[in-house]
Amino acid sequence: MGLVGSRAVANNAAMRFGLLGIDDQVCDVLAAALARGDELVLVCDLPAAEGRAADLVPPATPVVPWEALIDARACDCVLVGRDGWNETRAEAVRKLVQGGRTLVLSQPLELSMLWAYELDMIRKDSNARLVPVLPDRLHPFVARLEHVIEAALAGGPLGGIETIEMTRRLADRSRDNVLRHLARDADLVRRLVGDPERLSTLGGAGGDAAWATLAVGLTGPTAVPVRWQVARGSPEGLTVTVVGSGGSQTVDIPSGPTAEWTWSGPAGEERAAFDRGVAMLGVLDGAASRAEEIGPAGWDDAARAIELAESVPRSLAKGRAIDLHQEEFSELGTFRGTMASLGCGLVLAALFVLLVATLVGGIAREAGWGLGERIAGIWPIVVLTVLGLFLALQLLPLLIAPAARPQSGPAPRTPATKREEFRR
Repeated sequence: MGLVGSRAVANNAAMRFGLLGIDDQVCDVLAAALARGDELVLVCDLPAAEGRAADLVPPATPVVPWEALIDARACDCVLVGRDGWNETRAEAVRKLVQGGRTLVLSQPLELSMLWAYELDMIRKDSNARLVPVLPDRLHPFVARLEHVIEAALAGGPLGGIETIEMTRRLADRSRDNVLRHLARDADLVRRLVGDPERLSTLGGAGGDAAWATLAVGLTGPTAVPVRWQVARGSPEGLTVTVVGSGGSQTVDIPSGPTAEWTWSGPAGEERAAFDRGVAMLGVLDGAASRAEEIGPAGWDDAARAIELAESVPRSLAKGRAIDLHQEEFSELGTFRGTMASLGCGLVLAALFVLLVATLVGGIAREAGWGLGERIAGIWPIVVLTVLGLFLALQLLPLLIAPAARPQSGPAPRTPATKREEFRR
């Protein structure tokens, strides 16, 4: 097998890239872009360039404020990196998404579910194109592994699947580094077994030891248990093993921009080269840079993966499993959630008003205070008016919400639906 990912044949013009921060993932994409003849025309909010970044960013590249990147004439696409991440860059990304720009974003930029879904809602309004750097699902071995799982669930030669083991080898096993890699690997979990419904953790006694030995258990709609674990190891990378009653299949995924993946199974060993930067350029160009029917990750996939990683510290702190709710995040969903919270608050407030009004009315009658008695007597009107206005607000989405946009293309095929097709 050759390198995965190629530039669209029909698009021969060189792309002009802008840079907003940098990190290893952005370096992968930038190196592939420069190698094929694209240009880096603008740089913004770049930490002191050293090592690989210094080699890729020419000293003569114009350094501009981030506001210059909003103009579509300045560059065709903006690469967003994580090193030196701060609130200013987070606000810049929001504004670029509002401006409808095309962004290639390192995964994860920020381990905040709220921030990720905020970008998703802005994206739907502005039609901005957000491309998360999640290239690993595009390797042909991932598609093959998915078929192995489907065949095993349908009674294939691997037998019943006992577990899927994912071992992430890291030199730096600090909290932030572990969660960043989990946010990337979670995309493969979702690709292979669907959205996890339950998450549990197992770590050390506390402190840094909990992250250096972290193990995360995930279960999804296929009922196949997945165990993701941090381990000390060199070279860094990820090993995915599907363990069945009749044998196992293993894929070793090394770190680095270009490396050979290894497939091991009963039939022997096989290697295939993979260039992550080239693969992401293929996604950016809209080329068929995908393995069989697996499509590239969208921003909703990246947001779900960030949500999974963000849930791990809560599970670890509480020492129990967490149920994950597959909720669709939108402005309408946010409105409904706000109304539900507000409704509970109004009920409690009504009970408090009832208590206070009864107390004040009783005291006013005993004291012969007519004004106080009349004020206390109007509480039913006040409560009914407020509740009536609250109920009227429920009609607001029907008045101002835009019509639902039609879905383009066929519905995504989940592992469950594909398994049904396989049986047929």
